[in-house]
Amino acid sequence: MVPPRVLLLLLLATPLQAKEISVLPGAETLGAAIQAAAPGDVLTLTAGVYGPAVIDKPLTLQGAGAVIDGGHVGTVLLVTADDVTIRGLTVRASGTRDEEIDAGIKVPKGVARTVIEDCILTDNLHGVDFHGAVDAVARRNVITGRQDLHMIERGNGFYVWNAPGVVIEDNDVRYGRDGIFSNASKKDTFRRNTFRDLRFAIHYMYTNDSVIEDNISIGNHLGFALMYSRRVKVRGNISVNDRDHGVMVNSTNESDITGNLVVGAAKCTFLYDANKNLIAGNRFQGCGIGIHYTAGSARNAVTSNAFVANRNQVKYVGTRDLEWSLEGRGNFWSDLAAFDLNGDGLADQAFRPNDMMDHILWSQPAAGLLIGSPAVQLIRWSQESFPATLPGGILDSHPLMAPLEIPLAPEWAKAAALVGDRWQKDQSRDAETAETD
Repeated sequence: MVPPRVLLLLLLATPLQAKEISVLPGAETLGAAIQAAAPGDVLTLTAGVYGPAVIDKPLTLQGAGAVIDGGHVGTVLLVTADDVTIRGLTVRASGTRDEEIDAGIKVPKGVARTVIEDCILTDNLHGVDFHGAVDAVARRNVITGRQDLHMIERGNGFYVWNAPGVVIEDNDVRYGRDGIFSNASKKDTFRRNTFRDLRFAIHYMYTNDSVIEDNISIGNHLGFALMYSRRVKVRGNISVNDRDHGVMVNSTNESDITGNLVVGAAKCTFLYDANKNLIAGNRFQGCGIGIHYTAGSARNAVTSNAFVANRNQVKYVGTRDLEWSLEGRGNFWSDLAAFDLNGDGLADQAFRPNDMMDHILWSQPAAGLLIGSPAVQLIRWSQESFPATLPGGILDSHPLMAPLEIPLAPEWAKAAALVGDRWQKDQSRDAETAETD
């Protein structure tokens, strides 16, 4: 026979059976159901409209056709307990106070293991605000921002502040300020998300030891912006027809930018005061500038990339010689006419993507009127014939003969085509994207 004291301890150690509770629509019904529920219960919301609520115990909220409406006041769903799951709901109509970071769903400081999946978030200032949350997951959500506000007045799809261990994957974000804005965070993973019609697809500020992989950015003002961050892995992403930059690396160090495809931006990649980064295995195609390399950027390894049909493959104004090959392997340059007599896949001659006239044209744009003159052609012929006359610049000692291929799936090519001539018609400039041009 089990002693009563031991039996009591066993009962206390055994979790109670979680219940599934059906909740009917109404302005107050969700809050009342949460208050009456026990930790671990599942609240299944029947189709209809509900009012905002605070989830202050470990619960699962789910329900096809259920709409949580904030009435354009404050945050719609506030999660204050660990181990909450929100699944399959529509969350809409937050307030518009940016100083309060009004959001569809907010998870504040210290709250752990929130899961938000298969939800629709619309007509909110910010979609989801992970504001100090720990180990949260957001997957397969569709976030549509407000189109009745100027872009700079809109909120972000995801706002991530000091939220270590966050995973944001397989979401679709459209019409906001930034798809994901991450500030002062670490050890986060953002993967397989789609971003359209935004200022930045992903905007990193002071975010370290994190991963950005296999995301799609189409028709945004800027694709992937890494600012003041360290040890970031940016791999397998696609930027197509973003206006300013596909990938911007601003004061970001010791990071890997690998296997990305950038097509059709003003600048495929922009390095500004960026140091000790690896830029390898990317394809930069059809941009105004393949790489703009400036502001003291140094000790970066640039290798195995393909520079294809960019108006200027590289913009670098400096007196130093920078070698852009690593361990005997350089990059592919579509404007290099070269031979490979021994068949090793490397060109038989080194390549400099810029010459003295490029430097003059960048510093004195009016000189472009003379670009076709015999004098300019004579200068370029002289530099090609006598390399000692060249200024400091980029040198690829081992150019590749064949370009790296990174295919663009047909559905993304179709979506990119819809951007059309948007940027020729829209000449507005966002202050933050333009400040380091």
